[in-house]
Amino acid sequence: MKDTEAELELLVRSKYTLILLDTVEPERADAVLAAIAARLSLFHYSWSRSRGLRRGITNSDPVIEKTAEPALALARVVEEGAGIFHFRGLGVHLEDPLVASHVLDAVAHLATRRGAIVISGSRSHLPDALRPLAVQLTLPVPDFAEHRRLLERLIREYSARMPLKVELTKEDEARLVNNLVGLTLNEAERVITRLIMYDGALREGDIPRAAAAKREAVEQDGLLEYHPAESGLDEVAGLSGLKSWLAPRRAVVNDPQAARAFGLGFPRGVLLLGVPGCGKSLAAKAIAREWGLPLLKLDPANLYDKYIGDSEKNFKRAMQTAERLAPIVLWIDELEKAFAASSGESDGGVSRRVFGTFLSWLQERKRDVFVAATSNDIASLPAEFIRKGRFDEIFFVDLPDVAARAEILRIHMRKRKQDPARVDIPALAAASEGFSGAELEQAVVGGLYSAFASGAALDTARLAKEISGTRPLSGTMRERIAELRHWAADRAVPAG
Repeated sequence: MKDTEAELELLVRSKYTLILLDTVEPERADAVLAAIAARLSLFHYSWSRSRGLRRGITNSDPVIEKTAEPALALARVVEEGAGIFHFRGLGVHLEDPLVASHVLDAVAHLATRRGAIVISGSRSHLPDALRPLAVQLTLPVPDFAEHRRLLERLIREYSARMPLKVELTKEDEARLVNNLVGLTLNEAERVITRLIMYDGALREGDIPRAAAAKREAVEQDGLLEYHPAESGLDEVAGLSGLKSWLAPRRAVVNDPQAARAFGLGFPRGVLLLGVPGCGKSLAAKAIAREWGLPLLKLDPANLYDKYIGDSEKNFKRAMQTAERLAPIVLWIDELEKAFAASSGESDGGVSRRVFGTFLSWLQERKRDVFVAATSNDIASLPAEFIRKGRFDEIFFVDLPDVAARAEILRIHMRKRKQDPARVDIPALAAASEGFSGAELEQAVVGGLYSAFASGAALDTARLAKEISGTRPLSGTMRERIAELRHWAADRAVPAG
């Protein structure tokens, strides 16, 4: 945030007289611009369509009469002289030639004096006449430090007015603040106030309630899906290589500020390639649970739109939402369905453009978003995905070995309230050579249906019958799996 404020001040001092400020927090923009104006010994003005032009930002500051209309307010800029003039949401009015003309006049006027016109809003579009005169800047979402200061301020204020129990350890406080990061300061203030008013206390149990606020923000947008991370890595059988890679990175996720001071950045992500049904998606979801982060899923089908240009806009908006809600795990399942190398030829180049935007975002993203992507068919993905820097590592998830198959059977029996000790797990694991995790799960489910229908308990014989009656994917897709293994042999790290 300090970098953005310094850049804004530099622009004003350098006589950039038309600045577009991309933000959804006009009040926060007002506060930043007022601070800059004070340092530069300039008046600060704030305009909105409902109230007109006001010198200052508080309700007690006077409003200049007859300035609610954009054209009239811009005409007053010339009369007022030097200053920083913040126009909230003016972008929607710039299609009016009269308004655009007044902006040109005001910009020309300020070029001979000191100050600037700052138009805040989200994705403002300028007419051709104004575009060469403008510079665009994004006001980043509040960071961890800003949210922590907000929490401390609200605790002080409410403690002075009412009995307030604060039962948060330092770790609890950090987790609570992490779950506020991504919300605007106004949104975060409402969340904290609601937690305080609920029972007059702030406790560890309030952390999930703060996380729920992020879920609501995601669901409103409609491009990303919020997934509760129900299972951790302890419920994922095998994959010891992946688990060993993830374990030391958890410390970075738990304390990213200390990690950055140590010289370590937030983990970027992994690409999980492998045989269908072998736990790639389960592992991606388990990472979020293991690291205590929200899990968001990007479904490419939600991005593509029939109108030209809207698919790219949807993707950018989805990535803005992901970064706004960071730190998170972003799960992209079956990557090849969205970015297959051949798809760009059949859709007028939309997939290719979205793919290019995605690659740029993977390389340049600034916020703490860990991407967990899966793919069943690496051959159909563009080669650019494989380049180092897009993902931290590429893991190959193969069919489970006999030990992993035994553990998978135990996991799925326990999930369905069955005691694994009542069946011969080693024999069933040996009999299921070539089975994927999904196929073993279905064997347990099929055995349970059979047992329930006959009024008997689930036993080894029923499970063995289900296994013997299943034709595993490793047999029907032998050649494709062999190709996957051959490709991964010297290009990916074994996940198991």
